[in-house]
Amino acid sequence: MIEWWYEAGIGENRAALVEGDRIIEAAIELPGRLAVGTIAPARLVELGPARQGRVTLDTGEEATLDPVPPAVTQGARLTVRVVREAIPEPGRPKLPKAVATDDAPAPGPSLLDRIAATDLPVRTLLPHQPDALEAAGWSELLDEAETGEIAFPGGSLRMSPTPAMTLFDIDGGPPLDRLALAGAQAAAAAIRRHGIGGSIGIDFPTLSGKAERQAVAAAVDAALPQPFERTAVNGFGFLQIVRPRPRASLPELLRADPIGAAARASLRRLEREPPGPPRPVKLPPAVLARIEAEGWDVELMRRTGRMPIWDRS
Repeated sequence: MIEWWYEAGIGENRAALVEGDRIIEAAIELPGRLAVGTIAPARLVELGPARQGRVTLDTGEEATLDPVPPAVTQGARLTVRVVREAIPEPGRPKLPKAVATDDAPAPGPSLLDRIAATDLPVRTLLPHQPDALEAAGWSELLDEAETGEIAFPGGSLRMSPTPAMTLFDIDGGPPLDRLALAGAQAAAAAIRRHGIGGSIGIDFPTLSGKAERQAVAAAVDAALPQPFERTAVNGFGFLQIVRPRPRASLPELLRADPIGAAARASLRRLEREPPGPPRPVKLPPAVLARIEAEGWDVELMRRTGRMPIWDRS
């Protein structure tokens, strides 16, 4: 059976598409982010070359506008629809992207709305229940996103998000044709599992024969759901994929704010501790400071009925 599992966590909401008790697709939603599908009044504050501009929404967020309608001048008001969320990138985070619309203002769909719209069953997981999400590999998924190290039978992947593209390097022993096929399936599964969009490159072991390269490309086609476009595997063993990129991937999201990610993971664990006498909890100082700054410790107490005893030694 395939179904979505959903958790409303502290500081984040989580969803995982699970088949055979393993996660095949996952997403994390950080409340307060400008979501794809949001329709809002805005003002054009910058008009650049080629009718590209920047708008400020009435709620205060900024977004790029591409294209700016011909009749709209700088300073004019208009309504926009968000088509891509903010993308964190080292040194130059990408603003949300919007287009002009005549539709009435409306909030964008939440993560729960999005998974419900797939028409697959949705099961809400609660903290007092057995931790099904963890049993399906949630911690392993986060570790993959944070480290980029992904093992598969007979080899391993190294996943490296860059501003230009997300790169996958396949490593392992001979026979190389078998390694490349297994790597193709593992890379395609990881792309889906981590919600990776945009430009993606996979570096395969060099395969001399055209038939072997075609088999590897076919393995990607079979394992990665549409929509996407790809090149053939070239003579150097490189294949490029382009997928829609409406929001940040899990690796981008977690690596952009590792302290926040560690804080939310710690809260998930603490929320699931069984009732009992309070015990000291020791966390890295930066993680604890983030929890207290966000008020997540108060939310933890509201949910569990007890405030953790922080070990600050």
